[in-house]
Amino acid sequence: MYTELYEQSGSDIIQQLGKRYSDYRKRMGYTQKEVAEKSGLSVFTISSFENGSSTGVTFASFIKLLRAIDSLDEIEKLLPELPESPRALFKKQQKEK
Repeated sequence: MYTELYEQSGSDIIQQLGKRYSDYRKRMGYTQKEVAEKSGLSVFTISSFENGSSTGVTFASFIKLLRAIDSLDEIEKLLPELPESPRALFKKQQKEK
């Protein structure tokens, strides 16, 4: 799957995210209108993102969409915080001695 992801265009990935977002929204019991009211985005923007006709959604808008369906914590999965490197840990231990 990892290789397949790199073979896809950015637009293809955004289209898949839109479909997945639609699935999440529906499962959480929100209508597009409710998401629009909570996010400040238009129903047209949400619908276009979900059906794949708009692949130009901004990251700021995506954050608003996640917040509107109470899933903003999922953003952590995009770029999780890196653990401290072994070198940095070693240096820290050397300073403490």
